[in-house]
Amino acid sequence: MTSEARQGTVPATTTPESVKASTPAQSGAPQAETLPKDIDETLAALQAQHYLADRRLATALFLALKLGKPLLLEGEPGTGKTEIAKVLAAWLGKPLIRLQCYDGMDLSQAAYEWDHARQLLEIRMAESTGRQGDMQVNDLYDPRFLLRRPLLQAIESRDQSPILLIDELDRTDEAFEAYLLELLSDFQMSIPELGTISAEHPPLVILTSNRTRELHDAVKRRCLYQWVDFPDANREAAIIARKVPAVPEKLRLELVTLVQALRGLDLFKKPGVAETIDFACALDVLQAQSLSAEVVMETLGVLLKVQDDIALAIEALPSLLGNQDS
Repeated sequence: MTSEARQGTVPATTTPESVKASTPAQSGAPQAETLPKDIDETLAALQAQHYLADRRLATALFLALKLGKPLLLEGEPGTGKTEIAKVLAAWLGKPLIRLQCYDGMDLSQAAYEWDHARQLLEIRMAESTGRQGDMQVNDLYDPRFLLRRPLLQAIESRDQSPILLIDELDRTDEAFEAYLLELLSDFQMSIPELGTISAEHPPLVILTSNRTRELHDAVKRRCLYQWVDFPDANREAAIIARKVPAVPEKLRLELVTLVQALRGLDLFKKPGVAETIDFACALDVLQAQSLSAEVVMETLGVLLKVQDDIALAIEALPSLLGNQDS
């Protein structure tokens, strides 16, 4: 998120109605020529960006693009939910605007806030030039005094539809979810001092949740929904082959088998695909040719980030590695 205002994206107006786009779009879909023709083309485009999605995820993404609907992705941390927004931006050649959610986040950090320092400076300049008598309150609530945060930046995009990533929405509270409803349903935002700002080029909205809490039904009703699970062994091996091609096939299959087995343990934080890729990179740097107990014990901190999980994995390691030998 940036604290700098993007000047000139909302015209200065005298009436709230004129803040609206002259022809507000009714759909968040990108222009037709940029859209995939079918699910197979969507899968191929994702693979070209080295994102190996299953058909269910590709279908949900295809429908979100065609229908112009927000897409809510839920799943365990590390399953590639955030990455899909980055891949979309690269594939469609669109800017990515990311709102990283966190506990206690409010509208001033997510949508907009007024630049009180500049407003105060404007008052002092008016006083120094004798114009204070002519100033109105509305003069201080002009778009040029707005600090635009990610949500407003996405709504105000003038050139093309951006990708708006609202990441880890489950970290926020229900009040923030309620604020999002207008944006998710109508691609617009209400600012009391200015009126309603409608998107000229509605963003493609991707929301992610690690499901640390349930999101409100009102949010889910406005979105298409897809659960993103960990990849199976074959798909994870294919991901490693693309991301870390230097790792030999035998070692690649061994490390994927180990990671898949670790996810079957009662861990506090299961290793995600990103950790699998890091593990493959680490083994490549160490020039490992196979997975021995010694190598795994020395590198478990690449896969697991909780000491209790590491202790549990070490205890189960003989059986985990034994499964590979069988």
